Amino acid sequence: MQLFRSEPLAQPLAARLRATCLDEYVGQQHLLAPGKPLREALEQGALHSMIFWGPPGVGKTTLARLLAEVSDAHFETLSAVLSGVKEIRQAVDMARQQAAQYGRRTILFVDEVHRFNKSQQDAFLPFVEDGTLIFIGATTENPSFELNNALLSRARVYVLKSLDEAALRRLAERALTEDKGLGKRHLTLPEESLQLLLAAADGDGRRLLNLLENAADLAEDGQALGTDLLQNLLGDSVRRFDKGGEAFYDQISALHKSVRGSDPDATLYWYARMLDGGCDPLYIARRVVRMASEDIGNADPRALTLCLNAWDVQERLGSPEGELAVAQALVYLACAPKSNAVYMGFKAAMREAAEHGSLEVPLHLRNAPTKLMKELGYGDEYRYAHDEPEAYAAGEDYFPEQLAPRRYYQPVPRGLELKIRDKLEHLRALDRQSPRQRRKP
Repeated sequence: MQLFRSEPLAQPLAARLRATCLDEYVGQQHLLAPGKPLREALEQGALHSMIFWGPPGVGKTTLARLLAEVSDAHFETLSAVLSGVKEIRQAVDMARQQAAQYGRRTILFVDEVHRFNKSQQDAFLPFVEDGTLIFIGATTENPSFELNNALLSRARVYVLKSLDEAALRRLAERALTEDKGLGKRHLTLPEESLQLLLAAADGDGRRLLNLLENAADLAEDGQALGTDLLQNLLGDSVRRFDKGGEAFYDQISALHKSVRGSDPDATLYWYARMLDGGCDPLYIARRVVRMASEDIGNADPRALTLCLNAWDVQERLGSPEGELAVAQALVYLACAPKSNAVYMGFKAAMREAAEHGSLEVPLHLRNAPTKLMKELGYGDEYRYAHDEPEAYAAGEDYFPEQLAPRRYYQPVPRGLELKIRDKLEHLRALDRQSPRQRRKP
């Protein structure tokens, strides 16, 4: 059995093909095309501290190295996973040495900078401020949430995008033709096989090259990398879906907004995307219950029951039966009449409860289980609604004395809430006719 390549190479394919000049760099044309912001800064020599925010495998590290090369700066790198304040100080000492001995600026590249805590991020500030370092941080997470405002204010954020098909094709072509890649092995990649690789890479250039290298390891020199070989290698390839990360929240947001926007087809698409990416179906089932209360509410109370039933099916039966039940619930929500009246009313009530503090319950609304409570007037003048005409105590006031009645709940003229609105209007008319006038909202 052959355990190693016949011609071992020191570096993986992705590292060997790392761009050494801007012309070799693929993707991110919205930043690097002529006239674009980062290209302009480079050409004018106006290098500055920056944050590269984007998904894995889109060239954040490579771009930082190229910036150092183009600007003739010394390049230092740290990984926030493995480094701490000690390593930061060592990088600062090296930057000072480079400046003193060679007159060179230093770019400090920090991979996964969001992994640093607040005090570690603060450690960069004085050296960025006095120009000792040009700071470049790379992150897959939203900088607004993960980085200190002080650090963000000293760096410009550049958003890097997933590599498109053209960029991935260019990478694959380089890998197969260049000698530092796989060129000496004269492998070919039919279009159908390339399509498989492009789909599996999912915008990640590093992943594309790793998959291509793994496929090459299983092939003979001069062989075509066929679909059977690639399919066996890929297996059940998982799309990009970082649980708890940016992609996670973007996709659940898209799903929720598709339901709210009454688009069942987009709803099914985003649901399928999340499942395809490995999201726990029970998480989606819980969020579906939230959608039923927030966006459908009393316009169709059956929606909440259907969603709870779908959640129950998912827990009891698992995949695929449970996933189909959740899909049924999602489509029902998308097609149902919409109302956020309960949601908005509840938020308003919570806001006022916090604002007005601990207002006392009026005496007539209190229970009087003891003799003392009765003597103190608890429950006096309470009107039992079932003994009143239409089971409604017209003109009664249920708010604290210091708070005039409010109307938090405003039913919409859709679905069942249309009838609820008519009912409430009728009851308010009875209030206006009652000799015991209720305080006006």
